[in-house]
Amino acid sequence: MVPKSKIWLFLGLLIILAFTLASCAQPEEPPEEVATQPPATQPAPAEEPDPGEEPPAEEPEEPPPPAADGPEGTLVVALSTFPNTLDGNLTAERQAHNAAGGLYDSLVWIDDDGEIVPALAESWEISDDGLEYIFILRQDVTFHNGEQFNADAVVYSWEYYRNPELAWNERWRLADNVEKVDDFTIKITTDDPKPMLLRTIAIDWSIVPPLYHQELGEIEFGNNPVGTGPFEFVEWVKGDRIVLRANPNYWDEGYPKVETLIFRPIPESSTRVAAIQTGEVDIVPRLSADEAESLRGVPGVEVISYPVSRVFYIAFNNVTSGVGQPTEDPLVRQAMNYAVDIEAIVDALFDGQAKPSTGFVATGEMGYGAVEPFGYDPDMARDLLAQAGYPDGFEMGFACPAGAYTNFEEVCQAVQAYLGEVGIVTDLEIMESGYYWDLEAAKELPPLFGDSWSEISGEAYNRMAGALLGWDASYSSWEDATIKDYLHRISTTVDFEERLKLYEDLQAFMMEDPPFIYLYEPFAFEATRDYVRDYRPRSAEQYYLFYTWVDK
Repeated sequence: MVPKSKIWLFLGLLIILAFTLASCAQPEEPPEEVATQPPATQPAPAEEPDPGEEPPAEEPEEPPPPAADGPEGTLVVALSTFPNTLDGNLTAERQAHNAAGGLYDSLVWIDDDGEIVPALAESWEISDDGLEYIFILRQDVTFHNGEQFNADAVVYSWEYYRNPELAWNERWRLADNVEKVDDFTIKITTDDPKPMLLRTIAIDWSIVPPLYHQELGEIEFGNNPVGTGPFEFVEWVKGDRIVLRANPNYWDEGYPKVETLIFRPIPESSTRVAAIQTGEVDIVPRLSADEAESLRGVPGVEVISYPVSRVFYIAFNNVTSGVGQPTEDPLVRQAMNYAVDIEAIVDALFDGQAKPSTGFVATGEMGYGAVEPFGYDPDMARDLLAQAGYPDGFEMGFACPAGAYTNFEEVCQAVQAYLGEVGIVTDLEIMESGYYWDLEAAKELPPLFGDSWSEISGEAYNRMAGALLGWDASYSSWEDATIKDYLHRISTTVDFEERLKLYEDLQAFMMEDPPFIYLYEPFAFEATRDYVRDYRPRSAEQYYLFYTWVDK
């Protein structure tokens, strides 16, 4: 047993060390010239599970209405990562999707009350058996390049992005067929009832212009994107800024409220803190609790905090690099969960502003609370390793992204240290986040790797499917027939009680046969300048800036 005082000293040293490592591991991207959504909060499930105890979110005062009739002013938003693309269907992480999201619309969207409401589709009907959806499309919408939005654009987008070679294709493959009925009517069919289909369409189907997309191809489209959204693309100077402007012909009259929207990638959180203090940027995400506290009382700065529907974890890879490794044994994976003191990490690195996670289901989602965290028990970890035939431990590769999440490099180093205390020696590599996610999508990361998954649909299915469908999901590193069977049944079960039971049973299985070292659910801390109005971040750290404006 390692004394707590030693652990706290170790974690304190890690914080100092990690700043050095992160700055070394996160290379600056030289500026490179590249050619010149509607809202939603965390949706409520069909019935409200017990949300657990959370600190109350800080409620901003009701903003006054914008003075101008049309879009006006400039809003500058910091990003914690460098986006991999501005194709909204292929973005690798939430911050990249936030930068790209305002360029696009989907058929439906999720409003502030969690309701599914019209977007590019004016209305829809679902057959009695739940297998057929008829959507009536808007007839007055054009893409930013003047191309007409119609049924052909929807069919093209579905046919292109369901390609198994592309990231997130599993979200498009929830539909078994998408066909044109007439120019402004489409029919979507599924082989089984898909209770998550409409929410998945709202979140993940960004409709693209067929002629322009075919002309440019996938890579160039991601550099020069065109959609129907409230903002149009102006320029992307890689490593420096992404500039968007208000779409003057947006179909939702009266939006957006701001004329120019600029995203600034600033991976170093300390630099983001300095940027909000000087007014270089107007909104900064992913601050630590200490950084947020340091900004309280700073003239012109307001701090925001809220619970996040996000789970952090260390993934086990059993599809490529982990094949034949000790982690194929569930006893070893249980041992590695017992070996890590999550509460000490939360206290030391997050000032207690997070809590241990379980079962890959976040607080407030359907089935939350069905299982308890492993807890810290290094003696149990050693016993399980001995039972599995590894009394002296073993060595294994380990990777984590740099600059992507608050204090995550330090978290990974703490995990490495805890594993080392029970004899598991890991060679931890901290990688630039864009490169890291490219490797993750290609399933080329080491047998252990750290990441995080947010979810905005109101339940855990998309998070679980994305991380646990093995070769059938872009960012999954775990293949297990029992898990895939559970997920299939969850995806086709409409009855709430049956669906709830499936979630609970699956979580119990995932504790006995864990695909992850379960880490924590965080609380988010952000800051804005005091002239930013109607900024509405959501519980998955996503935001929709078409109704945000600046009062200066």
